[in-house]
Amino acid sequence: MLFRSVKVVFCLRRLPSLTLAEFLEYWQNVHGPLVQQHAEALGIRRYEQSHAMPSAAGAALGKVRGSAEPFDGIASLWFDDFEHIAPEHLTPAARSAAKELLEDERRFIDLPRSPIWLANDITVI
Repeated sequence: MLFRSVKVVFCLRRLPSLTLAEFLEYWQNVHGPLVQQHAEALGIRRYEQSHAMPSAAGAALGKVRGSAEPFDGIASLWFDDFEHIAPEHLTPAARSAAKELLEDERRFIDLPRSPIWLANDITVI
């Protein structure tokens, strides 16, 4: 299978000490610019934040489907290839940037409850 790019999807849950508003504000206005600052060193080609929109309709959909606890947001990052995310291929600058981002993530993300995985996008519609 040929991949045009690699997408990293990070399903985020906030630290219990933060409200949803605090979490989203920090993620967008502090962490987002930090990712942007390190994008070149890490080979990030695109970065999107999908912020949770709690609503009665969303809660009803989850209940009907028997869904698990919803995420507070989803981070999507695109890279040109696997080498840009494989630890053994990271440059010293990329290692330093990744370390700084992880340290910042510990300030607002409940990491053990926030799965991360690789994806290959398939457009259907």
